[in-house]
Amino acid sequence: MTQNVSLHNWCETHDIELIYIEPGKPQQNGVVERFNGSFRREFLNAYLFKSLEQVRDMAWIWMLDYNEERTHECLGNFPPAEYRRRLEISSYSLSR
Repeated sequence: MTQNVSLHNWCETHDIELIYIEPGKPQQNGVVERFNGSFRREFLNAYLFKSLEQVRDMAWIWMLDYNEERTHECLGNFPPAEYRRRLEISSYSLSR
């Protein structure tokens, strides 16, 4: 509960409005819901952890794979790193 209060206070201090999805409407935040499902299935449910440090280390490796190596359908089946590289090249070409 303390974390919610501090998040709320931080948002107020920085003029950030929290907007919540409606209960029972996960499609209002589909990207996050999809990520949460993938993380739960592929990481949290897949391993038994011995320590918080082990969770952090393994989560870092999983995150690198998810964000850099794994193909994503929404990115045309490119890994994010390759998609970003292609986007940067096309943006550079357009600016010339």
